Amino acid sequence: MTHWLKRWRKHGLLAMIGALLLVPVSFAYAVTIKENAPKTYTVQQNDTLWDIASLFLDKPWLWPDLWRKNTQIANPHLIYPGDVLTIRMVDGLPVMQVAREKKHLTLSPTMIKQAKPVPIGILPWAAIAPYINKNELIEEDEYEKLPYILGNPTGSMRFVSDDLVLSRSYGRSNDQYRVVRKQATIKDLEGEVLGVQIHHVADASMVEDDVPQQWLIKVDQSNFEARRGDRLFSGEFTNAQNLKIQAARDQRGHVVDNLHQHELLGRHDVVIVDLGAADVDPGMVMGIYAQGPDIIDGETPRYANESNAVYSIFDDGSTVVQPAIKIGELIIFKTYDKASYGIITRARELVKIGAIVANP
Repeated sequence: MTHWLKRWRKHGLLAMIGALLLVPVSFAYAVTIKENAPKTYTVQQNDTLWDIASLFLDKPWLWPDLWRKNTQIANPHLIYPGDVLTIRMVDGLPVMQVAREKKHLTLSPTMIKQAKPVPIGILPWAAIAPYINKNELIEEDEYEKLPYILGNPTGSMRFVSDDLVLSRSYGRSNDQYRVVRKQATIKDLEGEVLGVQIHHVADASMVEDDVPQQWLIKVDQSNFEARRGDRLFSGEFTNAQNLKIQAARDQRGHVVDNLHQHELLGRHDVVIVDLGAADVDPGMVMGIYAQGPDIIDGETPRYANESNAVYSIFDDGSTVVQPAIKIGELIIFKTYDKASYGIITRARELVKIGAIVANP
């Protein structure tokens, strides 16, 4: 125990965490089947590749390797409901086999109809879709320059489809706008602004732009009621990108916010991490790690975040830094300059803001 505690002291533990989270992983992951993996599995309607891979593998992002010698499946992403999956060993390595249901034909006096199955997706897109097309992260100064709704001739507080509203003008007018609402200012753990989270409220079209400093706008296609102060955004929302699943290596960041305004997060929650497009790509798998507060080792050990805890001014090993423990995984699915969206795919504990993300 004494030897372990010495390794767990400030400098030693930081080196251990650095080895775990910060050093690039230079070796390839080996595909190993979970001990409790099923012998066979029949694909269900709402399954995802990630869910199925998690049944068989501890590292589900390695699922393409299961198909590497299987000539039955040209594209491992094209798995369909009703397919029966089994694992067999080839040259000592696991390979996925598929038994596919026969195509269904419907006969009528005039035609033959063939049911065309739809392949399952990589991730639970039903959980992600509301955030792909309805949310965007833009620069703070860009948001502050957006024109905004002032009101309407009847003095209404809320505006819906076909309502005419007056707005402040800014720059050259466009024919079409999105009415957007600020959801949050996203900051990293040091307080630096990463962007402004905006939500798509409605569409809008230009009616009259000849009055100085004012525009007359018609609200269209309302998702929610528009309000005074909502902004007019003419830019494009970032579309969903093709995901090339890969494990993070030396990237390291933090969960800094989420799109649900929740304090505690779990599986299928969408989070924001403080890593931008230069650091991560859509499809990158990252481990989620929780790290407890430092412990002040005195006559009565105390956590460093307790009001009466006092750090030692000497490097005498009295401060114990807790290890970062893996509690889940996420997949990045949308990236911006300074931050990215990710969906939590596995969580054995509730995830909090400030959780570390690094190699899985």
